[in-house]
Amino acid sequence: MKKIIIAIDGPSASGKSTIAKALAATLGYAYVDSGAMYRAVTLYFLQQHIALDQPEAIRQALQEINIRFIRDERGNRTLLNGTDVEQQIRQMEVSQHVSQVAAIPQVRHEMVRQQQAMGQGQGLVMDGRDIGTVVFPNADLKIFVTADLETRARRRFTELQKKGTDATYEAVLDNLRERDRIDSSRSVGPLRQAEDAILIDNSQLAPAEQLRLALQMVAEKTGQSTP
Repeated sequence: MKKIIIAIDGPSASGKSTIAKALAATLGYAYVDSGAMYRAVTLYFLQQHIALDQPEAIRQALQEINIRFIRDERGNRTLLNGTDVEQQIRQMEVSQHVSQVAAIPQVRHEMVRQQQAMGQGQGLVMDGRDIGTVVFPNADLKIFVTADLETRARRRFTELQKKGTDATYEAVLDNLRERDRIDSSRSVGPLRQAEDAILIDNSQLAPAEQLRLALQMVAEKTGQSTP
């Protein structure tokens, strides 16, 4: 089967990672969670007390950061300098700072460089905010996933509860609203739907239905039936 690059964008907690992971697993493609990369950078900055208004400190810190992904019996894991930080990067402290970190041009340029390198010569599904507009503007298939704010807040709140994270629904709702504002208004790589991206509003869709729709899109792009 012809292997392609699939870019999936959308706001926080829209379910884009869920559909991206399922699509990659079904197709046998590599999966990259670009949001996890920005979360890992944010975690490193918090741990090392990197000031966000100090360009030289940020430049030096970025040279010390190595991010890669593995998959084990627990699912996709994010490694920061060889350490599994998957659980740490999902905590509210990181969520409260990640949009500010991701808006820093130095950070975005370095992450985009790494993301583009990951897409060389393989079938790839990558999700994020600017994958179809900046990272892979020539991606074979672009999907923009969204849902209404309240639905996204309920999903994220439920996810945090299952992980035992102490957070209120109101705090999650406020955090997502603020992240939407920052992600959409930043000067580098703002969140927006690419002109040639296909929209999926999954406010009322189950994950299985989203996957079915995405697989249909892949089949149309490749001219081949999907698994």
